Amino acid sequence: MAGGSFLIAALRARRRHRKVYRRRRKIKRGVDSISSLPEVILQHILSFIPTKLAIQTSLLSKRWRHVWCDIPSLSLDEDYVTTRNATWINKTLSLYKGAKIINFQLKFKTTLAQDITPHINRWIEFAISRNVENLCLYFGTPCSFPDFFNVNFSSVKQLRLVMFNISDIMTPVSWTSLTKLCLSGCSLFDESMAKILSGCPLLESLTLWACDRLSFLDLSKLLRLRRLEIAYNIWFTEQAQIVAPQIHYLILINRQLSSTIVDASSLTEAKLDIYFLLLMPTFKDDIIQDMALKMLEKVKNVEKLTLGGNFLHYLSLAEVRGVPFPMLKVKYLTLDTAIFRYVIPGIERVLQNSPDLKKLTVRARDYNTIPEYHLDNYLKQRGLNPDQCWRSKDGVDWKNSSWDVNSKHMVSLVELVLKNTKSLDKIILLKFKYLFPPLFHNNNNVSIVQG
Repeated sequence: MAGGSFLIAALRARRRHRKVYRRRRKIKRGVDSISSLPEVILQHILSFIPTKLAIQTSLLSKRWRHVWCDIPSLSLDEDYVTTRNATWINKTLSLYKGAKIINFQLKFKTTLAQDITPHINRWIEFAISRNVENLCLYFGTPCSFPDFFNVNFSSVKQLRLVMFNISDIMTPVSWTSLTKLCLSGCSLFDESMAKILSGCPLLESLTLWACDRLSFLDLSKLLRLRRLEIAYNIWFTEQAQIVAPQIHYLILINRQLSSTIVDASSLTEAKLDIYFLLLMPTFKDDIIQDMALKMLEKVKNVEKLTLGGNFLHYLSLAEVRGVPFPMLKVKYLTLDTAIFRYVIPGIERVLQNSPDLKKLTVRARDYNTIPEYHLDNYLKQRGLNPDQCWRSKDGVDWKNSSWDVNSKHMVSLVELVLKNTKSLDKIILLKFKYLFPPLFHNNNNVSIVQG
């Protein structure tokens, strides 16, 4: 028995060895087949992964040992900036042989080194010396970097800066080829922003995410600017003014009272929403409603319009109060919102005031939603009964929670849409939990699509 057990164990071990051997041969054949690719294709593949990982692939094949040295994209991502990994980055850049860099990214979640500015300056100078086109500098903690803005970026076309204090620029920048600028989590002043924009004559797209300290943004001299995205900013004044008469596409997601458009007369497409901060000590709901209606007035001529859930909340409050709405020329309307009683009055009024509407898309989203009790308390403080104010004119029992939506509400939503539109061709319902009942209506002029 003992001899038989030993033989069985030996046979099993032999089978395992053969499996491992065959697996290694397959891996080797796979590596060999990739290694046979032209070097240009190998560099293209490696440019899509972090540079540290691209360097590690040199262990797979002798031919790969120096392929990474000429890849067109460098992505240096580290959790922490320390003297040790700063040394590693310096060594990596010293081994790089490429004459041209398309994409160069420095991304650090946080900074532990006391003074990394000399290193950062050196790394950026290296990228500039290789005529970099797309530059991304991402820091998890605020970084003061005044020397950076005095560099002439004659090759940079796209620039993204994250967590920079750029409020102390002394002289205008010279970013003469820049077409796309994104500033995230940056501290800005009106003067510093003006100096940046004056040095970007070819700018086509501007994004400001979670920035602060601006009170006035004049974009009228940027004749090529077509796209403007402003979201989650906390600016000093309650309604920072934005002048952008030439832009065609606008995303404006306010943090309650952060900004308002003064001039956007060339708009063809817009997306509007309000980011709700629970930590705000007071809520100026009347002012926010007025701001939402003024914003709607500014975009009344756009062909494509997207309204977020919180924006619809304040439009609903305005509708309950009986405030007049502007007439809209929108043909393609998207509503990013949960469907419950707090958005229905606003949706109904927007539909009634959109006589040219051809396609409506309703995308179920339930994030950063204004608490229901806050909206009810607003009405109670004015001596109104929330249940009566939110009651549907059609007798539909719209729930006061976005989690209670069912197929009956889907039917009621479509009925509401059809009743309040005249030229509609198509309704698209996206990301709803419940399916729309088939063969619901006999109106062959309007198609209903779910996805």
